[in-house]
Amino acid sequence: MWVCSRRSFADLAQSWQANPPIFLRHICPIQRELWLDEGSLAGLRLDEELLAAINPALSFSVQTRLFGQLNFKPFQINEALAAQVVAAVGSPLQVRDPQQVISVVILANSTGIRVWLGLSLAEQNLSNWAGGIHRFRRDPGQISRSEFKLLEAIQVFHIPLQPGGRALDLGAAPGGWSRILRLYGQEVTAVDPAALDERLHSDAGICYHRLSAQAYLARCRERFHLILNDMRLDGRTSAHLMTAFAPHLEPEGAALMTLKLPSRRRLRVLQQTLDILSSTFAVVRARHLFHNRSEVTLYLRKGAQSAVSTT
Repeated sequence: MWVCSRRSFADLAQSWQANPPIFLRHICPIQRELWLDEGSLAGLRLDEELLAAINPALSFSVQTRLFGQLNFKPFQINEALAAQVVAAVGSPLQVRDPQQVISVVILANSTGIRVWLGLSLAEQNLSNWAGGIHRFRRDPGQISRSEFKLLEAIQVFHIPLQPGGRALDLGAAPGGWSRILRLYGQEVTAVDPAALDERLHSDAGICYHRLSAQAYLARCRERFHLILNDMRLDGRTSAHLMTAFAPHLEPEGAALMTLKLPSRRRLRVLQQTLDILSSTFAVVRARHLFHNRSEVTLYLRKGAQSAVSTT
């Protein structure tokens, strides 16, 4: 997605840091433009002015995105430019969690190979992952792909998970989110009429109720530090269910839910869902995460002001 603005990149980044857009995961500045000869990286160099702008006391990474038919890979560009920075500036290279980022966007089309370069603080880019694409290694014990959604949400929203916390996992089957919660030291109550993966049966830290969320609500007497909901429900139905469970959330507790978006009238359903939730929760963040596909993840808290709207 390309964004043109008369505001400076720093001003735009600051406003979006305070109120991040829902459907945009990553931004980067364009400060230089150049052309490459086809099939050659020889002309890809950082000029003296851009090198001088790099803070040698801060770690850096190079992040590259490619569009079109190209015969080189992002890692080749990253390595070539990183070597230039280390030699000329001496900044420490740190691929994960860098403090400053050299962003590279390369487009190949019928007119040639066009390159855009920019330097920014990592925090200004909305995500310190290139393109906002969070990558996780597949764990040998992984139960489902949805585990990546929770791992990404924990990182992006900075969800506090204190060891020994009590978590309620609604729609838990087959148990991917429950497994991740256990890795973070949570005591998990898993609720789903479908079966959990058999690998979780021996975990004493998981209390499994083979019930629907509505049936469990009628008998629930516990309070939780965190409530999660990844059920395949209409967003508004799911929001009403979350508000019904709100009394079972500790006063400073948090909640996380995925909102399945319909193919039509997505913004309308999203806003209606936010309106339902805001009667009980503060909607702290709403983001279309990389691992979400056709859904949005909502981070909710009790006892605070909502910070999210589609308007």
